[in-house]
Amino acid sequence: MQKVKLDMDDNWISDKDIITSLVNLRQLTFEVTDVCNFKCRYCGYGDMYYGHDDRKGDNMPIEIGLQTIDYLTNIWKSNVPFSHRPLTYISFYGGEPLLNIKFIKELVAYIEKIDVNREFVFSMTTNAYLLDKYMDFLVKKNFHILISLDGDAKANSYRLDKLGKETFNAVTSNIKLLRTEYPDYFDRNVEFNSVLHNRNSVEGINSFIYDTFGKKPTVSELNTSEIKIGMIDEFKRMYQNKSESIRYSDNCERISEDVFLSDPLTYELMLYLHRHCNNVYMDYCDLLYGPNERPCLPTGTCIPFSKKMFVTVHGKILQCERINHKYALGKVSESGVRLNCTEIADSFNKKLSSVSRQCRTCERKQSCMQCIYYIEDIGDKPICKGYTDKERFASYSSMCMEHLCAHPYLYAKLMNDIFIDG
Repeated sequence: MQKVKLDMDDNWISDKDIITSLVNLRQLTFEVTDVCNFKCRYCGYGDMYYGHDDRKGDNMPIEIGLQTIDYLTNIWKSNVPFSHRPLTYISFYGGEPLLNIKFIKELVAYIEKIDVNREFVFSMTTNAYLLDKYMDFLVKKNFHILISLDGDAKANSYRLDKLGKETFNAVTSNIKLLRTEYPDYFDRNVEFNSVLHNRNSVEGINSFIYDTFGKKPTVSELNTSEIKIGMIDEFKRMYQNKSESIRYSDNCERISEDVFLSDPLTYELMLYLHRHCNNVYMDYCDLLYGPNERPCLPTGTCIPFSKKMFVTVHGKILQCERINHKYALGKVSESGVRLNCTEIADSFNKKLSSVSRQCRTCERKQSCMQCIYYIEDIGDKPICKGYTDKERFASYSSMCMEHLCAHPYLYAKLMNDIFIDG
């Protein structure tokens, strides 16, 4: 949870905080296309979910990318960042981003010519179906690649092409080709993400990807927010809980250690130890104020752009790709960027104000990870599903302690090896 100075009631951030976030922007993500050569059954932009703009088969015009970079460059040149030489990831997202490779190549070339005291790293999330065609370029520009793959052929059976045909063989062949042609790059720059569902398991995913490619993947559950009413039954059929998948695996202890922080129970334990133990201090301000006395924002929501900026294919500017498109904070067009930092701060403060009363009495306010944009009826009569009273917090504490007792090695690992950012 982010901590900021409070000047007055319900005025948690100002336009200066927004500017500061832009100056120190960690990640800029472009949705370069809403076209995809796959039709994954559980896709967040597919038939199961709402909360995104209609997918019209559009590519992002290069002008939107250039205008965004020019806008940020002017900010970067006129303000002093936190670090001497800050690092910003330029990420490409879709759809399948390689379907708009022309945009990617042009923007990379443009960014490489920028004269600013900042290091840029390029990254991409891809289904790898076109990887064989463009891997030379990606390697040359030292792209960090996150490949979507759900495990073996059966586990991957929800990831079909537009005609309903399997994609597993082509994808794995391309990945193996990349590893053969560029082994050092593969070891250094390639990672995997897998979606957990009813046709795979955490153990099966980890075993297949590690045995086949020598990598430990991140494993994500199906998105539980903004499911269409008519798709709830299908969602329930496909959904699988990550913690349960780990607990029911044949090698529970080994899998728990392999996935570590991606295990939801371990992550909850980490938050509990770091945020609710009186002898833990996140920084010097915590040490001086006391972790329970320093003012903090209601909810666990990020200050806009403190972690990333996401630009949709049609130029909407959002805090990140997970947020409903109706909460756009600005707009990029071919003629320029419209981003009013004062309006953004005011709107953000109003949202925080609507839930602050609940937050003040919530027992988990120190470890809250609730995004304000997923609170029901925000601005009216908000309902936070994460609200925790004393009884519920006691159950939460008991769950954490039981998990720690079952895995005592976690204490030293979580306290000594893990740093919580934000």
